[in-house]
Amino acid sequence: MPQTGDPAPDFTLPATAPDGSGASAPLTLSALRPKPVVLYFYPKDDTPGCTTEALDFTRLAAQFQAAGAMIVGISRDTLAKHQKFCDKHRLGIALASDEDGAVCEAYGVWVEKTMYGRTSMGIRRSTFLIDGKGEIVQVWPKVSVKGHAEEVLEAVRALG
Repeated sequence: MPQTGDPAPDFTLPATAPDGSGASAPLTLSALRPKPVVLYFYPKDDTPGCTTEALDFTRLAAQFQAAGAMIVGISRDTLAKHQKFCDKHRLGIALASDEDGAVCEAYGVWVEKTMYGRTSMGIRRSTFLIDGKGEIVQVWPKVSVKGHAEEVLEAVRALG
C-alpha cells in the first residue's frame, strides 16, 4: 500500500461525471492536477456501508469543491452499475470502474478478507488524500464509515 510521501500511482479509468449528470468519460488521475484528490476505495455499489459513504461524500461535495478538491470513488463494479448507483441515490461524486482490479492492486487495497469464517478477496475500504503535485499526503487504510467524510474534509482544508 502506498504511504504518505509516495507518489500516487497514476491511472486512467472509465468514470461517471463528478456532478452526477450521467455523462461519463475516462478519468486520469494526473490530469486532475493541480487539484487535490480524495481517492476512496469501496467494496461494492449499493451496499449499506458503501451507500452511506457515497452519500456522506455527496453531502459534503460542495465543501470539498470550495476547498479545491475532487472526490473519486473506486470499486470493481462496472461503469453501468456505477451509473445506476449514482442515479438511484443522486450521487454528486465521480465513481471510477476498476473492473480488472489493476488500480486496486496498485494501491494495495485488494486483500484477503474473512467474513463469517469464509475467506475471499475483496477491497479493503481505504482513502488516500493526494495533493496537487500528485503526492500522497494522508492515508486512511481501514476506514470506518461514520464520520469519515468529515475527517477527510478537515484534512483537505488543512492542505491550505
